[in-house]
Amino acid sequence: MDLDQFIRKVPNWPKEGILFYDVTTLFENKEVFAYLVQELIKPFATQKVDKVVGIDARGFVLAGVVGYRLGAGVSLVRKKGKLPHKTIQESYTLEYASETIEMHEDTLRKGEKILIIDDLIATGGTLQAAAKLVERLGGKIVGIAVVVDLPFLGGSAKLKKYKVHSLISYYGEQVI
Repeated sequence: MDLDQFIRKVPNWPKEGILFYDVTTLFENKEVFAYLVQELIKPFATQKVDKVVGIDARGFVLAGVVGYRLGAGVSLVRKKGKLPHKTIQESYTLEYASETIEMHEDTLRKGEKILIIDDLIATGGTLQAAAKLVERLGGKIVGIAVVVDLPFLGGSAKLKKYKVHSLISYYGEQVI
């Protein structure tokens, strides 16, 4: 299935000069969504995964379904100030802003096998920060799965130490 045809490209959002790849359109069609989940879990289906870590916010949608399909629990990475219990945090820089993300300090157990899920890799800041949080909590990252990779922004190169699985790559910003 050609997922590109279902991804909305939004120029100049969230700010001028950014082309935003909106994957929420992939969730709207049940056949496309089922295919998306099936393809995301393929490389990890035979591995032991204890928890799927979903990144705020589109990663939450994917993490719940992927966790269920893999027989794993789900842990959340949220923007600063959104989790109600004791947290650890990590700051990073995006292509258009700086952010801080958090996880509950008791959401993972040392040695658990972790799959991190997000919608896309751009500069890699969010995923690097999430991986640092997982590792600080003692999780062992078995992989990172995303729908879209934007290798021209350099993020996937920064994540080379992990098994990264993406379903579609864009090698430049073009509105299709």
